[in-house]
Amino acid sequence: MATSAPVETAAMRRAIELAARGLGHTSPNPVVGCVVLDSAGRTAGEGWHQRAGGPHAEVHALRAAGERARGGTAVVTLEPCNHTGRTGPCAQALIDAGVARVVYAVADPHPSATGGALTLAEAGIDVEGGLLADEAAAGNEAWLTSVLRGRPFVLWKYAATLDGRIAAADGTSRWISSPESRADVHRLRAAADAVIVGSGTARVDDPQLGARVSGLADDAVSQPLRVVVDSSASAVKAGARVLDGTAPTLIAVAEDADAAHLEGLAPLVRLPRAPGRGLSIPALLQALQARDVRSVLLEGGPTLAGAFLAAGAVDKVVGYLAPVLLGAGPSVVGDVGITTLTQALRLDVTDTDRLGPDLRITATVSHPATAATRPRPGTVRAAERPASALRPEEN
Repeated sequence: MATSAPVETAAMRRAIELAARGLGHTSPNPVVGCVVLDSAGRTAGEGWHQRAGGPHAEVHALRAAGERARGGTAVVTLEPCNHTGRTGPCAQALIDAGVARVVYAVADPHPSATGGALTLAEAGIDVEGGLLADEAAAGNEAWLTSVLRGRPFVLWKYAATLDGRIAAADGTSRWISSPESRADVHRLRAAADAVIVGSGTARVDDPQLGARVSGLADDAVSQPLRVVVDSSASAVKAGARVLDGTAPTLIAVAEDADAAHLEGLAPLVRLPRAPGRGLSIPALLQALQARDVRSVLLEGGPTLAGAFLAAGAVDKVVGYLAPVLLGAGPSVVGDVGITTLTQALRLDVTDTDRLGPDLRITATVSHPATAATRPRPGTVRAAERPASALRPEEN
């Protein structure tokens, strides 16, 4: 059985770096990177999926490689697609280019049809899957979550003092975090399909919620859909900053809310109420999924954060901790329904970093593992029919 050589591992690491360049630009498609090696193992071409509807990573890399791709190896972060939508199937492009071997990291998880690995193998191409699968999957976490869970990936961001306060007792909160941390939040916004706040944040802060990235022109930055969860339709008024022309806005209100005053100001989505207060978080995420939102940045206050956590709808947490003590004031998160320590939601810390005086902690929430999320390393043979599939959004 063929096994990946060190040069292929190095190429896959490069492909993962290339894929990250597409963050914020490819949704509802995945981010994908590709490196084509010539027959001697030298880099002949590189590419990444730059925007939805545009050429896929493999096509860019093959164009850069030209005839040097013939007899070479394509190293790609996601199983090559076998689907004709707005672009042709990458599996066929690889066959036509005459590559001898394809190494991919993550098998396409959609269960409804055969993927490109089998097509490549049936064409006589040596195919191996699973190389650096965990690293590649982490870079594609939003799209994979969307496909596997049927809802957008949710990243909850907050800024707090060391004693867990997001504001002082009098409500003042600008600025707890440093300029470096606030700049990092804009980076998160630019990579997300949507940013969500609740009525409390909308009422008190009047946020604009646009993304501004240092060193990039405004028209080069992807702006997220701005979503305000305003169940009673009372927080957003004419003239609110979230209604400016920077980015599209969606206001989520209860099915029975009187929202006549919002007509013409922004699109509305009416959702069922959750037991108790607020709106149904699963219904909100389903509505966003239907609008091709694959990743969400949750910036709401403690009430909305608590509702998302209670609904099991948070996948990752980024906390900015400032070296400040307040002793009183609202805490980071409200009621999550946890009453004893044994029910505590425990996270896996994946990164810590200093941003100016602040400490940024990144942690993931463990969801029950399923066979569909696990990589399937190994060589693909023409007689095999792996449980891989299309990229369903690419049409």
